[in-house]
Amino acid sequence: MKQPEHQRRPDAAPKVTGSLKYLTDRFEENMLIGKVLRSEYPHARIKNIDTSAAESVPGVHAVLTHHDIPGLNRFGIVIPDQPVFCEDKVRYTGDAVAAVAAESAEAADQALAAVAVEYEPLSVLDAVDKALAPEAEQLHEAGNILHEASYTRGDLQEGFAECTCIVEETYQLPRQMHGYMETEGGLVVPEKDGGISVYMATQHGFKDRFQLSRILDVPEEKIRIISSPIGGSFGGKDELNLQPYGAMLALKTGRPVRLHNTREESVLAGLKRHPMAITMRTGADAGGRVLAHETTIHADTGAYATLGPAILEFAVEHASGLYPIPNITTTGVSVFTNNGVAGEFRGFGGNQVTFALEGQMDRLAEKLEMKGTELRAKNMRKPSDAGPLGQGIAPTDGGQMILEDVTAWQQLPLSNTEETPWVKNGRGGAVSMHGGGLGYGRLDPSGGRLALTKEGKLEAAFGFEECGQGIVAVIVKVMKDTFSCNKEDIEITIGDTNKVPVSGSTTASRGTSMVWTAVENMKASFRRQLLAEASRVTGTPSADLYLGAGGVHKRGTEPSLFLSYRALAEYVQDGDIETHTSFDFPVTPDEIDSGHYLYSFGGVSAEVEVNLLTGTIRVLDLKQSVSAGPVMYPQGYRGQIEGGGIMALGYTLMEDAVMDGGHYQTENFDTYLMPGIKDLPDHVTVKPREEVMEGDIHGPRGVGEIGTIAVAPAIAEAVYQAIGARPAKLPVSREWVLQQIQQRGLLPWNKPEKIPGA
Repeated sequence: MKQPEHQRRPDAAPKVTGSLKYLTDRFEENMLIGKVLRSEYPHARIKNIDTSAAESVPGVHAVLTHHDIPGLNRFGIVIPDQPVFCEDKVRYTGDAVAAVAAESAEAADQALAAVAVEYEPLSVLDAVDKALAPEAEQLHEAGNILHEASYTRGDLQEGFAECTCIVEETYQLPRQMHGYMETEGGLVVPEKDGGISVYMATQHGFKDRFQLSRILDVPEEKIRIISSPIGGSFGGKDELNLQPYGAMLALKTGRPVRLHNTREESVLAGLKRHPMAITMRTGADAGGRVLAHETTIHADTGAYATLGPAILEFAVEHASGLYPIPNITTTGVSVFTNNGVAGEFRGFGGNQVTFALEGQMDRLAEKLEMKGTELRAKNMRKPSDAGPLGQGIAPTDGGQMILEDVTAWQQLPLSNTEETPWVKNGRGGAVSMHGGGLGYGRLDPSGGRLALTKEGKLEAAFGFEECGQGIVAVIVKVMKDTFSCNKEDIEITIGDTNKVPVSGSTTASRGTSMVWTAVENMKASFRRQLLAEASRVTGTPSADLYLGAGGVHKRGTEPSLFLSYRALAEYVQDGDIETHTSFDFPVTPDEIDSGHYLYSFGGVSAEVEVNLLTGTIRVLDLKQSVSAGPVMYPQGYRGQIEGGGIMALGYTLMEDAVMDGGHYQTENFDTYLMPGIKDLPDHVTVKPREEVMEGDIHGPRGVGEIGTIAVAPAIAEAVYQAIGARPAKLPVSREWVLQQIQQRGLLPWNKPEKIPGA
C-alpha cells in the first residue's frame, strides 16, 4: 500500500536502497586499520606482555597496551570498572589486552598474533552460584556482588497467612544478543589542535566524550563525537566499545584509524541481556485478591558493571507491575562472573521480571479456577494508585485500557478449524507497565534548539541519535504539527557533539517524549522571533502574520505566503533567530531511588500452534495494545511495537547466547538463531490507546521498549493452553515441548509418563 507522502520515514529510501553511509562505511585517505587483541581465557592472571615482535611487523605503526594509557585505564557509564587494557588480570574473553594500527588488515592481524601474553589461568566462575560461594575468588576488590536492591511493603508473613491459594515458581531467563546489523566500529581522525573526531555509533555522544576525556587525558572540548546514523543498537551501543582503542591509536600514530568488529568480535565483547533466575511466591484469597508477593532475583552481570545496578533496580521496581499488592518483598542481587558482560537491552530488566510476574498470575488464576484476565482485572491498579515502589506517578488508567483489549482478544476463536490431530492451538494474554526515563535520583537532562539557518531552514537540533528507531521522523512530525511548515522547510541536526545541545541519552523510551516537550517549550519564543523579524523587514504588524508552509503568511490575503523563510534569512545573521531549552525528564516527587513517574502500558494476545510431532511452536497471531499517550508518528509507532514484538518472539522461542566455562558457544548468526521471515506471525495487530487522564501535560511517552515486554508471558500461556504445560524457562525449546507431550500422552501412540510433581 502506498503511504501518503507525509507518513514516509525521511530516512527510509537510503536505508532500503542501501545507499545510506553508516559510520562503519567511512574511509579516509592515509587511514590505518586498527585491531584489538582479546583475552584467551575467561579468567587468568597476566604475567607478562611482550609486544616487541608485533612492533617489528612491516606496516605496523603502533602496538598499545595498558602502559600507553595517558589517563584513567577504566570505563563504564556509571562505575568505571572495565579496563581499556587489562594490566593484571583478565575477567572474561572479551577483555582487551593490546591494540595495533597497521597499513593493512593483514599486517594488523599478523601483529596481533605476534603479541606474546603469558597467562596464569584461574578458576572460572561461570555461574552466579559459583561466584557467590564463600570460597570463590574475588573478581573485583569489593567482591563478587555488583549490587543489591530490595523493596518491601506491608508484612509478607501476615499477607501469606491470609491467602487461601499460593503459587511458587522459579523462572530462568536467557542471555539475549542485540543482533544489530551494523557491528561496532567506525573511524577516528586526529585533529591539528591535538584533539580527535570520533565517527562511531553510540547512544550518548556526550557521555562517550566524557569517558574518552578521562581515558585520553584530553579536554572534552577537543573531542568531537559524530554518532549517527547507526545500523541498530537496542541498548547495545550505549557503552563504549571500540572508541578508546581508535582514539588512542589515532593520537599515537597521527593518522586516521578505522576499526570494525567482525561478528565474532561483536559476540565476544558486546553486551547482552542479563540472564536472570527469578523465584516468585504469590498468594491470593479465595476471591482472587492478591495479598502477598515475594520475589528473589539473581542476575548474572558478567565481568563488569556497565548498567547492571540500574537494570537490577528496574527489575525490582517492576516485580509487582500493574498490581498494587499490599504485602511485597522483593530482593535482587547482581553478581559478577567470568561470563560475557550483560548490560542495557530493550526493556531494561522489565522483560525478565514481567515474564515471571505474569506467569504467576496465570498459575494463580488456574488454581483459583478463574480466567487470567479476570484475576488481572480484580487486581489491576486504579488511575490514582501509587507506582510499584509506592511513589507518586502521573495518574493513568493505561493498565485498565490495555487489559480491556487483551480480555476481548482472549474471546476470539482459535484459527485452526480443520481437524489435525498432531497440531494444537492455544491463546494467551499478558500485560505490562514500563517506566520511561532514568528514574529518581539520576541525572536525566534534556534539551533542544530551534534556529533559522542562513539557508532559510527551520533547524531543529537535538542530542539524540538515530538508532533506527525513527527519531528523525518524529522530529519532522512534531515540527510540522507545531509550525504548520513543510518537511522541506526543516533541517534536522543530530548526532554531533559539536553541533547539538545536551539532550541526554538515547535510551529509556525517552526520545519522543523529550522532543515533544522541547518543542513545546521553545515554540512560542521561536514563533515570536520569526514573526517579529518578518514584521521589521516588511513593516507589517506581527499580529497580521503567521507561520506556515514555506514561510511567513499574511492573514486575509490570497495567496497567503508573504515572505519565504529563505527571504527572511537574507535579512538576518545566522544564529540571530534562535532559541534553546533545557529541562529534566519528569520524576516522581517522592524521594525513592530509581522510581519512575511516567509509564507506558502494553497488553499482548498471542495465538500459537504447537506441532506435537516436531515440538515446533509457531506464533500465528500477535496483537498488542499500547497505552503511551498521543501517537506522534504512526508508522514509527507501529514499527517499534511490531519490531519489539518480533524481537521478543525470538527471546521466547529461540534466542540464547549460551556460554560454557566462560566461553560463548556461538560465534555468529549461523548458530545463534533469530526470527526470520518464516517465523513471523501471520497476523500482527497494533492498537494504540492514545487517551491520557484529564489535565495530563506530559504528551507522548516513548514506545521503544513497551512492545517487547509482555510478549513472552503471552506466548508461554498460549503454549499452556495448547498442550497443558507452562514454560518457566526461556527460550521454550522443542526438546522441552516434546518431553511435555510425551509426559502428557498427547499423541495417541505414546503412553503418558508420570509428570514430576504431579
